[in-house]
Amino acid sequence: MSGKGNSPSASLVTGRLFTVGLVTAWYSSNIGVLLLNKYLLSNYGFKYPIFLTMCHMTSCSLLSYVAIAWLKLVPMQTVRSRLQFWKIAALSLVFCGSVVSGNVSLRYLPVSFNQAVGATTPFFTAVFAYIMTLRREAWITYVTLIPVVTGVIIASGGEPSFHLFGFIMCIGATAARALKSVLQGILLSSEGEKLNSMNLLLHMAPIAVIFLLPATLFMEENVVGITIALAREDIRIIWYLLFNSALAYFVNLTNFLVTKHTSALTLQAKRLVSSSEKICCSRSCLYQLLQFANYDPTSAEMLVRQDQFSFFFFFTKKVK
Repeated sequence: MSGKGNSPSASLVTGRLFTVGLVTAWYSSNIGVLLLNKYLLSNYGFKYPIFLTMCHMTSCSLLSYVAIAWLKLVPMQTVRSRLQFWKIAALSLVFCGSVVSGNVSLRYLPVSFNQAVGATTPFFTAVFAYIMTLRREAWITYVTLIPVVTGVIIASGGEPSFHLFGFIMCIGATAARALKSVLQGILLSSEGEKLNSMNLLLHMAPIAVIFLLPATLFMEENVVGITIALAREDIRIIWYLLFNSALAYFVNLTNFLVTKHTSALTLQAKRLVSSSEKICCSRSCLYQLLQFANYDPTSAEMLVRQDQFSFFFFFTKKVK
């Protein structure tokens, strides 16, 4: 009798532990992919953000198919009409613009400032939602957005590593991210066309690759040859790209699972906390590790302010 009585409690504990594990995995993958992007694009010298984004989308295409068709995590959903295909293609184009702009901005801006600007996403979402759907939020919602935007304006003026082009790209990425969320609600709201997150990613990612391939060939000439040449000098670049691409998919996968096991609102709250953690990782942790690696405090502070490299990869090199 006691064993039966304890089973619901045990199931509840197991469920909570599973949710905590999912949230931890989502936090870790978000922070990891951002810092690895920063390291590759800014510190390692791999200055090809469009090609990097194409690697991400290729990985999402392949791994989404594996997760749905082989592992059967969710049922396969097909595109039912030409109109639905064009809706997904439009979302894919906006998604590409968001990711590429975000990766470009990481070449010029510190991770901390990049995340501070990204905190204005709710502002752009509210603006686009009103323009495209005429939907108004409660007045208190707009009031709470004022200090966020004001804080970013103040931070922009006082940021020692401010770069105008990087800032424009970061704002563009933030606006595109907000536009994607609004378009997704508008274009895929019909019951007959609704797709879950994993199937949406499965259909969006290959279209994104098609968009990104000509852009890569035209704007980042001979990037494949350059990557091969880099690999001959340092084979780790291949492992970095493979791990980074797999991690980018893992971000999307855990994003779906966290939403499924909690709620979309909870996920948005976690996203704001995650941004703060990324700033801490890129500043505080790097400062401590630099001191541990026998840098004097003044030099460590200068390097942290300039956000010269991801603390993880620098520390690995220093130890070696």
